[in-house]
Amino acid sequence: MVDITLGTLRGPCTTGWGPSSTESNLVKESAVKVGLHALLKKQDIKKTQNITQWAKCDTSYPYYSTMNISKSGYRVFSANSTTACTELAKKITERLGVELGKSVVYQESNRETRVGVKESVRGQNIFIIQTIPRDVNTAIMELLVMTYALKTNCAKNIIGVIPYFPYSKQCKMRKRGSIVCKLLASMLAKAGLTHIITMDLHQKEIQGFFSFPVDNLRASPFLLQYIQDEIPDYRNAIIVAKSPSAAKRAQSYAERLRLGLAVMHGEAQCSESDMADGRHSPPPLSSGRTTSGHPGLELPLMMAKEKPPITVVGDVGGRIAIIVDDIIDDVEDFVAAAEILKERGAYKIYIMATHGLLSAEAPRLIEESAIDEVVVTNTVPHEVQKLQCPKIKTVDVSMILAEAIRRIHNGESMAYLFRNITVDD
Repeated sequence: MVDITLGTLRGPCTTGWGPSSTESNLVKESAVKVGLHALLKKQDIKKTQNITQWAKCDTSYPYYSTMNISKSGYRVFSANSTTACTELAKKITERLGVELGKSVVYQESNRETRVGVKESVRGQNIFIIQTIPRDVNTAIMELLVMTYALKTNCAKNIIGVIPYFPYSKQCKMRKRGSIVCKLLASMLAKAGLTHIITMDLHQKEIQGFFSFPVDNLRASPFLLQYIQDEIPDYRNAIIVAKSPSAAKRAQSYAERLRLGLAVMHGEAQCSESDMADGRHSPPPLSSGRTTSGHPGLELPLMMAKEKPPITVVGDVGGRIAIIVDDIIDDVEDFVAAAEILKERGAYKIYIMATHGLLSAEAPRLIEESAIDEVVVTNTVPHEVQKLQCPKIKTVDVSMILAEAIRRIHNGESMAYLFRNITVDD
């Protein structure tokens, strides 16, 4: 029997084990012929496995190495092609103490989106921060293309950080439309997202559209802190819901600030047109009943919806009125509500919203209105609007987004980020 000692096995095939160049073939043939069962009694099993691996190597190649897979880390990328939209991503990476991932996102001359990832992402957790500018559809394509690029480059998990989720208002079936938010959720899942971090979804039920986990963070702690720190005499304020649908959110704010609550309702709460809905097709008959075209089927005449004038339930006289909502986009309703509150005796009007889209002529309308201040978070870039209207103020929420990224990567509980948060918030 050939005596094989581990001290003689040194070579390039495995780390620290293998023969010298002159003894390579002899030792290899001996190991194969004799077998390694005798070594199991004398040597460590792990070292024996190394010898077995070496014995199977082809010595015709000068060097052998296993694939170098790095430990599972994480990278943070921005999927935006515009500089203004990368500001939030830079703030988040600064708080995390990491560098923003190297990538290029741009539009071709024919408006096609092209994405290039400039560093290895194999086996790592990837967080894509995508803030939504006015060009919503381009931002969505940038997110989809980057997600798919990271997926094909063998990223371990791809988490989308989308503070304002687009198309969230189209989450219900209206008229002869579609639920576009559900379609977008399916597209993101197909592209390769495995998790989403967002903030203040327009409807919390949107989370059910996704086939993967969704963390719906809240901006209310930051807005409540702003009220306490920046609004003088906020104890004399009253929280106002612009419509009955916003009453639960307003109630949550009022309870935590120990303030009163007022609710507005009337013609500004709904702008749907039932006549354009097709519900009156075929047109009603002159008699008091309608038919659907079938001789044996008769339906009662539907009463037309009548919108009452705006009414304020609650006393706002001599107080600071704080209107709270999740999105402020077209501000006509907010301007009309502010005028009514001024007529009812409120001497200051504040608007608090998570997502400040501020589309179209919003800055000009706010500047010319009775609104004293509009406070929004930086989930959506609005630096241009702030230059047009000094009444617009920004609250930074990068801290909670950075903490969410850290906790998800480390596998920690997210419950800490939702402490003292009510279901209706």
